[in-house]
Amino acid sequence: SDLELQLPEPTHFKGLLENLRKNSGAWSDRVADLVEFLAYGGMRIYSEAAFVTWEDVDWQRKQIVVRGDPETGTKNSEIRRVPVLPDMEVLLTRLKDKLGTPATGRILEVNECTQALARACKEIGIAKLTHHDLRHLFATRCIESGVDIPTVSRWLGHKDGGALAMKTYGHLRNEHSQAMAQKVKF
Repeated sequence: SDLELQLPEPTHFKGLLENLRKNSGAWSDRVADLVEFLAYGGMRIYSEAAFVTWEDVDWQRKQIVVRGDPETGTKNSEIRRVPVLPDMEVLLTRLKDKLGTPATGRILEVNECTQALARACKEIGIAKLTHHDLRHLFATRCIESGVDIPTVSRWLGHKDGGALAMKTYGHLRNEHSQAMAQKVKF
């Protein structure tokens, strides 16, 4: 499977964000915000994340409505709701507070960070990540945290009831299960 891709450990992810914030020029913060948004939301960058507006954030239900491109919609043409994970809530709150004015319009100020991401990965010594790898990071962290595959699959916008996610991430569930089993004592 192509999931031999190497995703950063949580400490490396924090280091990646710090590097992006320090070393990505005038757009450093916006680039790091994009990377965080993609990792915490699991959205596709060009057809979904780039179009999320402040009006799509449902603070009461702690959800983000993913509508996709106004012209073409999401990849499978369905609007979906992605939970606002605790890290996403911290990010959104910080971005909203920084605006000072009522938050309206698109959340992300940049919708591309390929070069900055590649540079930062190289500088901190982790495997190169793409925008799409951040979607895998989202799914992986969710599954490792105990979220079931059909739920993660729905959050990703898959319509197959989890078949693709099971094929892609099934090994994680087995590893997680083994790790959990080690905690059981009699």
